Amino acid sequence: MSELQTTDRVEDRLELHRAELTGYCYRMLGSAFEAEDAVQETMVRAWRGLDRFEGRAALRSWLYRIATNVCLDMLNGRNRRARPMDLGPSGSAETFHAATHPEAAWLEPIPDARVLPEDGDPAELAAARETLRLAFVNALQHLPARQRAVLILREVLRWQASEVAELLETSVASVNSALQRARAQLGDIDVTPESTVEPLDEEKRELLDRYVAAFESYDMDGLTSLLREDAILNMPPYDLWLQGVDQIRAWFVGHGIGCKGSRLVPLMANGCPAFGQYRPSADSGHEPWALQVLELSEDGRIAHLNSFLDTQRLFPLFGLPPRLDP
Repeated sequence: MSELQTTDRVEDRLELHRAELTGYCYRMLGSAFEAEDAVQETMVRAWRGLDRFEGRAALRSWLYRIATNVCLDMLNGRNRRARPMDLGPSGSAETFHAATHPEAAWLEPIPDARVLPEDGDPAELAAARETLRLAFVNALQHLPARQRAVLILREVLRWQASEVAELLETSVASVNSALQRARAQLGDIDVTPESTVEPLDEEKRELLDRYVAAFESYDMDGLTSLLREDAILNMPPYDLWLQGVDQIRAWFVGHGIGCKGSRLVPLMANGCPAFGQYRPSADSGHEPWALQVLELSEDGRIAHLNSFLDTQRLFPLFGLPPRLDP
């Protein structure tokens, strides 16, 4: 076999693991962009180290070892990514004096297509969606980096304690202790399960159709009827977040009135329904305004409306057009 054919075969074998490695690095780092950088660095290191690999371990395990070290290096000395709800109490729609923070401060969404296989096992896909939820990934950011890695490897990827110990070059007892502390920490944070783990059924699709119709027609009665009473609206990079139907309505008819006339393009992000929101522009077209990620509650309503305003970076990531023409 020629050297070129061998090279192509190795690259193909490495690429087979890109999606799952991206999901792992995203859970570790809380950023789709950093996750892709981490995976690319993992692939480069793997390629350079192939002569030292020699099949002593499974290729997948070896790649996870490299990816874990890359992520730990990236997390060293860095503040955790957060959501606006982590930074202070809810605000008021009437008195909008929100501060902004740099993109590195925020937990970011990720396209499902980057981390979930199209034809995966339904049960495994459901579990993967659950652990991609913004609330879950945000909770992971509260953990020390090595505890984070242990919990993801053990609880999300279902590795054996001995496998994790070998990857982290530590003892099984140390892994079990780290997992116990991580579970206790997540218990303190109280991650509330949301109904985003299953594929969208007819009832949820109807809810989303009603949401699009209400948002695009700016029907606030119709829109707020779809929200849970304690629903939350947040808009990174602003640290402002609003809670409750009345506050959300007041925002959209007040400071947020520029959203009137918007168009929505459906997507999937973090295992949840999402939309690219385009607001009316001066030339009668529509320009990017927000990437919306909806978190649905068990009672069939919208619990969280996350509007990420960094469209310059997020819209290309999600394959959204730079504008919508009339």
